[in-house]
Amino acid sequence: MTGIDRTRLAALHAEEEERFVELHPTSARLAAEAGEHLLAGVPMPWMTRWPGSFPLFVESAGGGRFTDVDGIDHVDLCLGDTGSMTGHCLPAVAEAVRERTERGITTMLPSADAAWVAAELSRRFGLPRWQMAMTATDANRFVLRFARHLTGRQRIAVMDWCYHGTVDETLAVLEHGRAGDRVVARPGALGPQVDVAVTTAVVPFNDLDALDARLAEGDVACLLMEPALTNIGIVLPEEGYLAGVREVTRRHGVLLVNDETHTICAGPGGATAAWDLEPDVVVIGKPIGGGIPVAAYGMSAEVAERLEGPMLGHDIDVAGVGGTLSGSALAMAAVRATLSTALRQEDFDVAIPLAERFTDGIRQVIDTHDLPWHVQRLGCRAEYWFCPPPRAGAEAAAAVDEELDAFFHLWTVNRGVLLAPFHNMSLFSPFHTEADVDVHTSVFRGAVEALLG
Repeated sequence: MTGIDRTRLAALHAEEEERFVELHPTSARLAAEAGEHLLAGVPMPWMTRWPGSFPLFVESAGGGRFTDVDGIDHVDLCLGDTGSMTGHCLPAVAEAVRERTERGITTMLPSADAAWVAAELSRRFGLPRWQMAMTATDANRFVLRFARHLTGRQRIAVMDWCYHGTVDETLAVLEHGRAGDRVVARPGALGPQVDVAVTTAVVPFNDLDALDARLAEGDVACLLMEPALTNIGIVLPEEGYLAGVREVTRRHGVLLVNDETHTICAGPGGATAAWDLEPDVVVIGKPIGGGIPVAAYGMSAEVAERLEGPMLGHDIDVAGVGGTLSGSALAMAAVRATLSTALRQEDFDVAIPLAERFTDGIRQVIDTHDLPWHVQRLGCRAEYWFCPPPRAGAEAAAAVDEELDAFFHLWTVNRGVLLAPFHNMSLFSPFHTEADVDVHTSVFRGAVEALLG
């Protein structure tokens, strides 16, 4: 599909590895020291996925850039994989966090900021009642518990090759990527604690017939999905698909949960508001805290009314829904400061055109060289593929070209541009500029020309 000389690719990659080591001696030293006591030399396992033979260590970050410990400035198109999609170090968040730490971080009691946050989330997403969590993983776990409780059904449904954090039931795929296939653990899932064939139904994205047939079996409590797949790469919904999903789930009495943690790139209220969706529940994670760990989940008035009783029960503290630091005064202050000054329409009015400029630039390079590649965009998020656009998760997974991915990531970081580590994905904030976009386009063009000779 790619028409790339693999021998040439390997040689270029080796040259880039040498360049990376030469550019980053301080990161190399720190990585060696970290390896003595940190498993795999990093505080989190996925940090081993960064390009280069060791991870970069960051000295500082601000706006749409960061500087590594070797003094090299980078255009940051990863932005903490949406954790900092507002831009790094928002002044309002820094001030709110500083002020809150001087008045008490957590007491297990609500702060005045919590009510403001819930009202603002309700305004943005259109769902009236909200609860807080530490991470979107936790929020998804809690929502799945509520769904099973409300419906009396034990199975949940997800999209093939979805990603909803580290929720055990969601680490499931169709064995061969076809509707009706056996449900198996997602490749790479370590020590599964549940048998996903028992807990989970899996259907392909953009396949309403498969969804209808599976939900008709009557054992599914809720469908947890992203309005567009993002973590296997961007896979956009086809015309009419999401309206069909809503009709099918309602007809079968299945709660619809939109995980907007990544698709908030579509606008201030995520794809739910941008595309006029009507989920029963919305989950939103890391972006709303401006870098402070926090998440939230909102629900319709009907769902909230049905949950009010259990929420007031004597045993709610051991119900499997909670977290001592969830909804802390610190988290609420950070969310209020973030949503007051960022992720607003005026911010997306800057960031989305940058993603459009990125997409146009990459497409021009692809077309110039007549490559069978594709560039995709979702709001202020964009990504290029080394294949035609896939319409489902299994197609996206099968199209991953690990050699080309690794080369492009290494080539770009060696020239001062950081992409998200897992795909060729870029995210834009209001702090980025057209010049930042053009730097990446130039770097991408150079990589293509080097590959093609």
